[in-house]
Amino acid sequence: MKRKKIIAGNWKMYKTAQEAETTIAEIANGINYNQQNDVWTATPFIYLQNLISRFGNTTIKFGAQNCYTKDEGAFTGEVSAKMLQSIHCSFVILGHSERRQYFFETDIIIHEKILAALNHNLLPVYCCGETLAQRNTKKHFEIVEQQIKEALYNLNADQISKIVIAYEPVWAIGTGVNATSEQAQEMHAYIRSLLQTQFGDAIADAIRILYGGSVKPNNATALFSQPDIDGGLIGGASLIAKDFLSIIESASE
Repeated sequence: MKRKKIIAGNWKMYKTAQEAETTIAEIANGINYNQQNDVWTATPFIYLQNLISRFGNTTIKFGAQNCYTKDEGAFTGEVSAKMLQSIHCSFVILGHSERRQYFFETDIIIHEKILAALNHNLLPVYCCGETLAQRNTKKHFEIVEQQIKEALYNLNADQISKIVIAYEPVWAIGTGVNATSEQAQEMHAYIRSLLQTQFGDAIADAIRILYGGSVKPNNATALFSQPDIDGGLIGGASLIAKDFLSIIESASE
């Protein structure tokens, strides 16, 4: 099945408001509007409303890097999926390795966030992946299977069809160690096989699985040429317009 690729930028906690506007303008002006892939960007919460207002008529879709499990309440500092929907966000990244590591999020919590996002018509980008220690002890398939099962297996067919998965090997994020395209493809194929077992071939074949382990202009083409890699969740390279544009073009090759 031919799946439309997604090139999604995850800005994490970078850029001032002015820098954010400048970078998005450079990306919007540099995109080849004939390209057939989706371009997404997840900026810090405080920039989203302005960027959606200014650039919502471009082909870039904007999303958040997290949301809370509840719609509203006395939860100081949190942002709900209901709030994100109200400013016309398109998607939300959930379960990123940094949320798991620094904020102790579990797959049960992430599952609740997925349900909250779906209830407000946000596309969840569910992140999963193993650490270096887990890969070195040959537990990488076991860890990813557990993450997929706990966060996604309780979804129904309609819900899972609205999920995007991002495989992010923690050991290849900002470490200088890169997974080969073959290693990435192996895990993407394994994830798709888990989806096939639980949800059937048609649903599994339609779900897009992104690679999120230090995608750069110099490795994007090799990664995106793999049959089960449907684009990338881009970190550092998405902060530099020319690099992000180069990766977008790689997805069209």
